[in-house]
Amino acid sequence: MGLYKDIGNSFRESFEEKCFQLITESYVSAMETKVIKLNWDENDITSELHNHIHNNPLRLDWNIHSNVEKHLAKDDIKKEKGFAAKLPRIDLSFAVISSKLEYVYHMEAKILKEKDSGLKRRYINTGINNFVSKKYENGCLLGYNLEGALHKTVYGINKLLQKDRREPEYLKQQENHLHDKYYESRHPDNLTIKHYMFDFTSLNSA
Repeated sequence: MGLYKDIGNSFRESFEEKCFQLITESYVSAMETKVIKLNWDENDITSELHNHIHNNPLRLDWNIHSNVEKHLAKDDIKKEKGFAAKLPRIDLSFAVISSKLEYVYHMEAKILKEKDSGLKRRYINTGINNFVSKKYENGCLLGYNLEGALHKTVYGINKLLQKDRREPEYLKQQENHLHDKYYESRHPDNLTIKHYMFDFTSLNSA
């Protein structure tokens, strides 16, 4: 039983790594095509990144399916008229089926700007906190920095966490062979959240 569990964990980790590669390659591709504008909404950017994921031949090689704006099923929501509108939604979802088992991975995206504390607070309240509360599970956060210096934006997020007396939950930059603006934060119950920060500030806002 332990062997099968180890095989499952190994496959899951490999699948997540492939998801990370798809999203980071989509960012690089999107920066090269320069289609994204700095006045776009969060969902606009995610949709464009998803288009690059969809067109990446690796996705088919790996048999990975992806969706945007996916409903997350919750057992504690009563099934009655209008219940679907109450279901939480995740911005980007990946799935793969292997040996009759389905593995899924989710990514929640948030727009960020260096001098906009409201957006940084939203990153915490509806991003970090939704993973901590398990409203979102099995996934990571994507930060779309559209204005200012990225490192100062992350510093601002940490300052807000400090204000909340949550210093142990700071975003800390980590080495990552796929992306150089990668952070991790550690939370209660041994939860580690991965943060991929994508800096779009070099793009023309026109």
